[in-house]
Amino acid sequence: REVAFRSTYGLSVVGIRRDGEALAGKLVDEPLLMGDTLLVVGNWSHIRQLQTHSRDFLLMGLPAEVDEMAPARSQAIHALIALGVMILLMVTDPVPNVIAALIACLLMGKFRCIDMESAYKSIHWPTLILIVGMLPFALALQKTGGVDLIVDGLMALVGNMGPRVMLASLFALCAVIGLFISNTATAVLMAPIALGTAQQMGVSPYPFAMTIAIAASAAFMTPVSSPVNTLVLGPGNYRFADFIRIGVPFTLLVMGVSVVAIPWFFPF
Repeated sequence: REVAFRSTYGLSVVGIRRDGEALAGKLVDEPLLMGDTLLVVGNWSHIRQLQTHSRDFLLMGLPAEVDEMAPARSQAIHALIALGVMILLMVTDPVPNVIAALIACLLMGKFRCIDMESAYKSIHWPTLILIVGMLPFALALQKTGGVDLIVDGLMALVGNMGPRVMLASLFALCAVIGLFISNTATAVLMAPIALGTAQQMGVSPYPFAMTIAIAASAAFMTPVSSPVNTLVLGPGNYRFADFIRIGVPFTLLVMGVSVVAIPWFFPF
C-alpha cells in the first residue's frame, strides 16, 4: 500500500513468497523485505516494463505467452468482429459450429490478427490427442457391449426409482470417473451410457446428455481432475485436502441443483 505498487506499475500482487513459503493473510499491508518473490498479474505491456526497473526488481522470468502472443494491437477491432461473426453463426445455426469457428479463424488470418505460426502454437495438441484417443475407446465400449453392461447395471440398481434418481446416479458416476481422468474424456465416455439409459427408460435423452455435460465440468474434488485446478495448485499454495474440503460439498450442491433444474428446462 505504501509504495502504491498497483498505481505505479499497473500490476496487482496476488502472492508473496518468503523463505520458500507463500505468505497468507492480507498482502496489501505486508511489509516487503529483501529477497521477497512477488507473483503479479496484469497487462502484458506492464509486465514487460518491470524489466526496466532493475534497481527495484530482479525479474525472475516472463511467462511463455509474452513471446508467443501476436503484437497486433491495431487489429483488435477485426478480432472482435471475427468473434461476433462466429457467435452469430453459432446462435442462428446456418452452418455447423465447427464451420463457424473455421470461418472466424480464416477472418482473423485475413485481417492479419494472427499469423500462421502463432495460430499453430495456440493449438493445445494434448487435448486434441486425448479426445481423438477417447472417441474410439467409447466406440469400442459400444461395439463390445460394455455400454449395455453398464446401462443394465444402472437399471437394475436405480431403474425403478424414477428418472431423477437416475440423473443423480449418472451425475455421481461421472463425477467419480472425473477424479481420475480429464473432464473431456469423462464426457466422451459417459455420453453413450447416458443416452443408452434414456433409451431403455423410454424418456427424452436431452436431460441425460445435459447432466453429463454439467457433471463432467464439475471437476472440483481433486487438483488433477482438471488442468485449471492443477494450474492454481502451486501459486495458491493449496493442498490436496483443500480441494476435497471445498470440492465435495460444492459437487453435491451442483448435483442437487442439476437434478432439479435440468428436467425443468428439458422435460422427460
